[in-house]
This record gives sequence, structure tokens and C-alpha cells, in this order.
Amino acid sequence: MKRKAIALLSGGLDSTLAVKMMLDLGIEVEALNFTSPFCTCTGKNSGCKSEAVRVAQEYNIPIKVMHKGLDYLEIVRNPVHGYGKGVNPCIDCRIYLLKKAKEYMLESGADFVFTGEVLGQRPMSQRRDTLRVIERESGLEGLLLRPLSARHFEQTIPEKEGWVDRSQLLAIEGRSRSVQIKMADDLDVKNYPCPAGGCLLTELSFVPKIQDVFDHSDELTMRDFRLLKTGRHFRIGPRSKAVMGRSEADNDQLERVRQPGEAALTWLDGNTPVAIIVGNQDEDLLKLSAKIMLRYTKAEVDAECRIELRVNDETRVFSVLNDMDAEAVEKYLVSL
Repeated sequence: MKRKAIALLSGGLDSTLAVKMMLDLGIEVEALNFTSPFCTCTGKNSGCKSEAVRVAQEYNIPIKVMHKGLDYLEIVRNPVHGYGKGVNPCIDCRIYLLKKAKEYMLESGADFVFTGEVLGQRPMSQRRDTLRVIERESGLEGLLLRPLSARHFEQTIPEKEGWVDRSQLLAIEGRSRSVQIKMADDLDVKNYPCPAGGCLLTELSFVPKIQDVFDHSDELTMRDFRLLKTGRHFRIGPRSKAVMGRSEADNDQLERVRQPGEAALTWLDGNTPVAIIVGNQDEDLLKLSAKIMLRYTKAEVDAECRIELRVNDETRVFSVLNDMDAEAVEKYLVSL
């Protein structure tokens, strides 16, 4: 009887090779891809999701794209196994993904789960000890196959039962991808993305933005975290934040994501970033946001400046004095 497996498919080289190996071994494969507001990929036709979908289409396998939800945000806030160099809960994240994969395995009638993980490739989540913890806490003991490094580990149930020929599995170890690149040539795997990229949670410059949301939110929302990829963020009150575009693309994005009731500000008399106010919208906070925004224009210092305020379909104009210097603005800045 042909066996079925669930693949965690990012669309990167390692997970793509793992899928190709399983297909060549006669396993029926169905793929799962997970998206996150912390993925560094951007754009409609680029990034992890579209790469995974492209691979699935190339190999003619079904794929289900799943979104890491609010339960995942709580894991980021309070990881059992701690953070890496940033606020990246890599071990807890992996456990989360594999728990979801196990649920889907049971729902779909699949026999096991496999990934493109390589022993020793990532310093936090792919050490031998952490790989064991991940397998145990995900509930997939014996049913989690890592074909690129399988011969470094004890046999899994798919190997013991003869569903997968262990002699055809590999023993890759370490951070170099030279073996995988040669495999890609040998197996005619093409158009794979470079191995770089990944997760904003690992970037130290992004940590203050994440922590700011945790510290000033009564309730976490996915939108708050998606917004972190755009513009400069200024904490102007315990429950208010001003977000300002750094480019025309940022300005356009802020206009698209602005929610009903949220104010948008622009300077009327010159080139200007768009600023949107998230949270409380009282008059003092709007004026403070306008003064901060003027710091990123060519408005004359100490000049009275006209500010356009848009809320829903209503527009009005008010004036503020451009009297905040760089040091004063810096006090409110969360992160670039």
C-alpha cells in the first residue's frame, strides 16, 4: 500500500529536496506551508508562500497554506524554551508547527510527517538535543522523518516498517549547503531561492518594535504585528502610536492598512510622509504626531505649519508649530 506523508514545505532548498526525495521513494506527499507576520518575504508574487506553492505545483502535490494565529503570538511573548539572539522562540515555534502538522496528518489520513531539517544547520533549533525535544513535545515521536539527516538519528517508524528505505536517506550535517546544492543539480531541482532570508524575530533592530507592542497592548492582534514592517514607529502614549512612512511605498501601504476611525496626517505645504495614528486619537496626540512628522519634512524650524487630518471620509486642517528638535523626537522613536 502506498504511504502518505505530510511535508513542511517552506519553498527553500532543503525542504524542496526533502519533498523530491520522498516522491522518488514512492511516498504520496501533501505539503503544509506556514505564513507569519514576521516573515522577511514581501510582495504578492515573492516570498515563502509563493515559493512553496511554486514547488508544490512543479511536483504536482497538494499544498495547504496555514497562518500562524494569535496562539502563535502568545508563544512569541512567552516561549517555554526561551529566545535566540533576538525575540525568536525557534524551539517553541518548531514545536508549534509540528503540532499543527500532526493534527493535519491525523485529519488527512497520512502516515507520518517529514521536514527538510539538517542536523547542526541552525544553532538553536537544529542541535541534536533540541531536535529530540521538538520531536517529543510535538507528539511526533517515531513519526517525524528528517530525510536529509536521517542516518544521524535512530530509525523512525516509517523506516522500521519499510515504508521508506533508510539506505536511500542521507547523513548531512552542519551549516554548509554544498551537499544540498550538488543534490539539486543531480536531481534537476531548479529555481530554488538562496538559503538566506527568514524571520524578523531574529533581527536585533526589530526587537524594540515587538517588545513595544507586547508592552502597550491590552489585546494582541495580527494587524499590529503586520504593521511593524512598515515605516517609523513612535510611541506617543500608553495606548497610542504614530507610524510614519519612510518612502512612497510606505505611504501607500499605510493608506491601505489604515482602519476606520484612524487618523492620517500630512503636511500641506511640501513633500511629506504619511502618518497614521493607531490607538487613542485625542487632539493632543494628533498635534504631537504632527510635530514629530514635521521633523521628516523640509518645513522651516519654528514655522507655523498647516496639517491635513483625514478620518474616514472627513478632512480638516489645523496648524502646529514646527518646534521639536531631533533629540525631542528621538524620545518617542521605537525603531526605524
